[in-house]
Amino acid sequence: MERNLMKGNEAIAEAAMRAGCKCFFGYPITPQTEISAYLAKNMAKNGGLFLQAESEVAAINMVLGASSTGTRVMTSSSSPGISLKSEGISYIAASDLPCVIVNVQRGGPGLGGIQPSQADYWQATKALGHGDFHILVFAPSSVQEMVDMVTEAFDLADEYRMPAMLLADGLLGQMMEPVSFPEKRTEFSPKPWATDGHKNKREHNIVNSLFLQPDVLQNSVVKRFERYEEIKEKHAQAEVYLCEDAEIVVTAYGATARVAKSAVNAARAKGIKAGLFRPKTLWPYPEKRLNDACKTAKRVLCVEMSMGQMIDDVKLALECRIPVEFFGKTGGVIPTPTEVLAQIEKYAE
Repeated sequence: MERNLMKGNEAIAEAAMRAGCKCFFGYPITPQTEISAYLAKNMAKNGGLFLQAESEVAAINMVLGASSTGTRVMTSSSSPGISLKSEGISYIAASDLPCVIVNVQRGGPGLGGIQPSQADYWQATKALGHGDFHILVFAPSSVQEMVDMVTEAFDLADEYRMPAMLLADGLLGQMMEPVSFPEKRTEFSPKPWATDGHKNKREHNIVNSLFLQPDVLQNSVVKRFERYEEIKEKHAQAEVYLCEDAEIVVTAYGATARVAKSAVNAARAKGIKAGLFRPKTLWPYPEKRLNDACKTAKRVLCVEMSMGQMIDDVKLALECRIPVEFFGKTGGVIPTPTEVLAQIEKYAE
């Protein structure tokens, strides 16, 4: 299979078009602007529509409208821009509409900085908008995984009629790696719910997120959460590395997991029984896989590019049966393998 050397952001854009994305609405913000730039050049050539909206708020509402017609649609932004989209994302989730949202994270809070961060974990997995809802959250750790997860995000978003997010960071978005792409998708499952014109051949479809009767709203939310339970059972994903006999299990995701894997390998070379657990989906969180990975663990070390956000899910999944420690850098500072190794050695003693 042919491989191409591509920047992460551009690989996401190419993968989206090959996955059947026909509409993109966004607004430029560092460090994800190359996604927009690539699609601006290539979307029309592939029979799609690129539109730079006047704001992030406008962009996410355009996503809602396009998705309601059954069109595969995507938007992308970086941390502060995702915050502006949060109201629209809640409307999309409440309307049971699929879409893909890319967040190439930068340091925060506020405008913060343009360097890599993982401080949007809580936002993505716990509070991306008001109300009772979840979105699918994928956490790639390489440019190839970005490509693979874009396709999966579109497919699962369609299957379960819900938004899906690719939660990357500035490091992954800007790095260049060799990647291979799937063949361009041309056939998709029908969407009988779409508002794409009925020509008297079916009942009139309505896409709506407003329910004035409390019991009707409750039933809508409950049915959505029944789907969420199915997703938890079927689609929680993780990489488990050298955990068969691990006494110290390092948990990390995304770009940080690459740093952590190097530290785990260095620890093994020193005779320390260390392993790595890398969640590939942050929602649903792969709780069962984590417990299996920690069967021989005496301690867990959670490594993040934040002040500690995933650590709460790690503790909850393990029901606090094993001590969970934290090591992190924030504000755009990237932890090094040497620093993580020092933490592993500290707790191994």
